[in-house]
Amino acid sequence: MNSKITKLITDLTDQLNFIDLEIDNLLIRCENAIDIILKTINNLKLIVSKYKFKTETEEIHFFKEIKPQFTSKLIYFNMIYKIEMKRPNGGNRILKKYYNNELLKLKSFFDNELEFYQYYRSGSTYLDYKYFQRGKFDIKLALDNYYFETDTTFSTSHDFKVAQILANDLIQLYLENQLLMIENKDNSEKSQRKPNIKLMWTGSKVSLTELLYALHSEGVFNNGAADLKDIAEYFEHIFEIDLGQYRRAFLEIRARKSERTKFITSLNETLLKRMDNADDII
Repeated sequence: MNSKITKLITDLTDQLNFIDLEIDNLLIRCENAIDIILKTINNLKLIVSKYKFKTETEEIHFFKEIKPQFTSKLIYFNMIYKIEMKRPNGGNRILKKYYNNELLKLKSFFDNELEFYQYYRSGSTYLDYKYFQRGKFDIKLALDNYYFETDTTFSTSHDFKVAQILANDLIQLYLENQLLMIENKDNSEKSQRKPNIKLMWTGSKVSLTELLYALHSEGVFNNGAADLKDIAEYFEHIFEIDLGQYRRAFLEIRARKSERTKFITSLNETLLKRMDNADDII
């Protein structure tokens, strides 16, 4: 039986690799993969139906280590198909939220199956005789309802859970990769939007300080939640200027005898003049 199963898994891997290279459309690729895997699992079932396991250890090994290699692939491609079919239209922000929600669903599975997950991942074997032998289920192990509708000649109470764990590892990698690609796309778009020209503040520091306090007072950054210090540091960064004791400078502006908003008033007058001049309207 071992040689036949080895050939099945080898042929399946080769076929999946082939469609991965030949079919660009992800949904069509998943459909083809599911069809191939179902046929392979039927062949595996036929082999098992004609074979009598020599020992309990051999049977446990098959349902714990061998069969999940096949069914995990079926779960993986089916889940990716469902995820991509339900993927919403929209920008990167919407897609990020969608894929992160799918990751939360995976976490929910691990949380619900934590006891068995820890058992399997730790390499434990003391319950294998209940988990991975046909007809040896224990109702006290909180079995899923679907188990009672499965073909008990080809299923144990927990071989499908192992397949889910293996598939979820791959689904998690897929989702994280999608999020990474979106992040890279965001960064690329931001990089493309970055202006090539470098602007330097050539006005006085006092004028910039006056503008700084005016914008902070108006609450135009982060819906008014931005701190004055943060805005000042941002100005210093983008304009590569040291505002120094800007709080002291503001006290001096406030103490002016006349025209306390000298720079703001100048901006207003200059802009109005430009508006009045038809030639400079743009």
